[in-house]
Amino acid sequence: MHFTLADLITDISQNAVEAGAGLVELEVSESVVPGGGEFRFLVRDNGKGMTEEEVKRAVDPFVTDGVKHPNRKVGLGLPFLIQMAQQSNGGWDIKSEKGKGTTVTAWFDSGNVDVPPLGDIPGMFRTILMFDTSAEIVIRRKKLTKENEDEYEVRKSELAEALGGLEDAGSLVLLDQYLRSLENNEG
Repeated sequence: MHFTLADLITDISQNAVEAGAGLVELEVSESVVPGGGEFRFLVRDNGKGMTEEEVKRAVDPFVTDGVKHPNRKVGLGLPFLIQMAQQSNGGWDIKSEKGKGTTVTAWFDSGNVDVPPLGDIPGMFRTILMFDTSAEIVIRRKKLTKENEDEYEVRKSELAEALGGLEDAGSLVLLDQYLRSLENNEG
C-alpha cells in the first residue's frame, strides 16, 4: 500500500530498475504558490520497454505479468498512481517503446485535499540510490516558491565514488545527511 507520494515514486522507480535499465532518471519538481501549486515527477528508464498492449495491462489493477512477482495476482503501482493523480485534480502519462524504455509522468494539484502527503523525499532518494543495481541512477530535484528556486542533481556513480560505496552504514549516514542538506538548501 502506498501511503505517501514518496512511496509511490519508490515503487515506480523500482519497476524501472527491474526492467533491466542501464539508466534510470528521476525528476521531482514542486512549485508552491499562494493557494496551491503542483507536485510533479517523472521516472524514465532505458530498459526493456512495453508494447501498447503491455502498457494497457500494466495500468489494469487486475493484471500482472507474473514474472517479477509470480505469487502476486495484481500489480497496483501504476493503477494507484492513476487513481491518486485523477482524484487530486492531477494527471498522468506513460510512454513506452519495446526495447527502448519507459517514461512515467504524474502531476498533482498541491492545493487539492485528496493529494497524499509527500512523505520523506530525501529518504526516498536514499532508498532509490541504494537499489541493488549496476544502473546509473540520476535524480533531479527542483523546488519553486514565490521567493526563490532551488534545484540540484545527484548521480549514483558519483555518490558511490565520493563515499567509497553505498553499502556500509557510515556511507549511508553520510548519504542521508547530504541529501537532506540539499533538500533544505544547505548544500
